[in-house]
Amino acid sequence: MAEGPTTGSTVPRRQLGRHLKELRNRARLTVRAAAVKLEWSEAKMWRIETGQTPLRALDVQAMCVVYGAAPDLTKALMGLAKETKARGWWHAYGDLIPEGFDLYVGLEEAATSLYSYESDVVPGLLQTDGYAREITRTHYPEMSDDDLNGRVQLRIDRQALVTRVTDPPELRVTLAETVLRRPVGGRAVMAAQLAHLVYVSELPNIAIRIVPFAAGAHLGVVSGPFVILRFPVNGDGVATEPPTVYADGYTGGLYLDKPREVDQYETAFAGIWDAALDEQASRRLISEVAGSYREP
Repeated sequence: MAEGPTTGSTVPRRQLGRHLKELRNRARLTVRAAAVKLEWSEAKMWRIETGQTPLRALDVQAMCVVYGAAPDLTKALMGLAKETKARGWWHAYGDLIPEGFDLYVGLEEAATSLYSYESDVVPGLLQTDGYAREITRTHYPEMSDDDLNGRVQLRIDRQALVTRVTDPPELRVTLAETVLRRPVGGRAVMAAQLAHLVYVSELPNIAIRIVPFAAGAHLGVVSGPFVILRFPVNGDGVATEPPTVYADGYTGGLYLDKPREVDQYETAFAGIWDAALDEQASRRLISEVAGSYREP
């Protein structure tokens, strides 16, 4: 089991990107205007400001000159740039990490709580090897066996944060009943997967609720799947990172951290949570469906 969070360069990249975006806005420069002055592409500017890429200290210095930043702030941001090159454990998987997903893995490692809703599949943090293998093979049908094994192992390794000894994050997971009923990988795979859900639902930092078919229309039908990530607070009670919503899609993920957007998803999660069965009733339903997969 992991001993504690290892966020790699994710948090420093996000922090640096926000500082540089704020400086650009204070200088009253659009992304395009700043890109022209720096002789960079707008795409590079976007990657920097959203924390998608590490930065050299000299690049940060060039941006600070264009934005008219004070020398002491420039020096501090150049120091922060050096931290954007730190590598998390997941970088050992190289090209097996989906494009852009390394940002999410780093945020996941840094989070103190993750509240999620899933309508179709078991979330990656709670998948068994067999279930993860079937989902991955469906998503990447042309993938070699070696790459498939690596991608599945990456998903399993991510799960260490759930049971780590030091400060494991709080997980609140809501699943549509469809997730239990869809026979991913066949009866044996589903029986094992649902048994695993029963097991992890009894861990002190994990709560799982099922939204039954009988609940009818609820906010999850409108919102689609999402995860709300919250982060540690510093000595002043201020979060080290802003709450972030992650919505995974077929072609990539969407990150939202504007307060209005986060509030909307928090309202959605609260509605879904209330529409779901409580934890005990959910555990009974999961066990019941697991039993149906074991029957001949």
